[in-house]
Amino acid sequence: MKIKEVIIVEGKDDRVKIRQAVDADTIETNGSAINAETLERIKHAKEKRGCIIFTDPDYPGQRIRSIIDQAVPGCKHAFLTPEEARAKHPHNKSIGIEHASVAAIQKALAGVYEIHPPYEAEICQQDLLEYGLIGGSGAKERRMKLGNLLNIGQANGKQLLKRLAMFQITKKQLKQAMEEIVEEENGNA
Repeated sequence: MKIKEVIIVEGKDDRVKIRQAVDADTIETNGSAINAETLERIKHAKEKRGCIIFTDPDYPGQRIRSIIDQAVPGCKHAFLTPEEARAKHPHNKSIGIEHASVAAIQKALAGVYEIHPPYEAEICQQDLLEYGLIGGSGAKERRMKLGNLLNIGQANGKQLLKRLAMFQITKKQLKQAMEEIVEEENGNA
């Protein structure tokens, strides 16, 4: 699979793993030590070919994603779940793109989202309450399932509303995803 856009990753191990999965060029941020020079390279790459931000599904990865997104608006986003990015060795608890399978990386890149700011929120906090995504028992697990199902990454209660708006998820899409989650929960009960 050939990717036109430049993929933004955290480090060398991520670059190596991405290239096992797809034919693509990458820019490494050197972890959270991302500097102005790297941001300029990302800006230039975005103008010429477009960029996909593909960072680890952990706090540092989210922080790097946020820094790039603010400095270079309009990048596309790819996400892995923590389970997909978890090291397979029982003594290694780390999470990162370098631990993901080739299939998981290809799936994440196939489900890339493009953000078109400014975005208008169709979904409100009341919707999240009604679906049990905030303010109740099991809300965290439902948010995790929703983030995985919609391929928008995992988010806490405050971030979820913003993510749903950012990725232009409609009420209909949210309803369909929640029906699938509830069906799965009832099937496992």
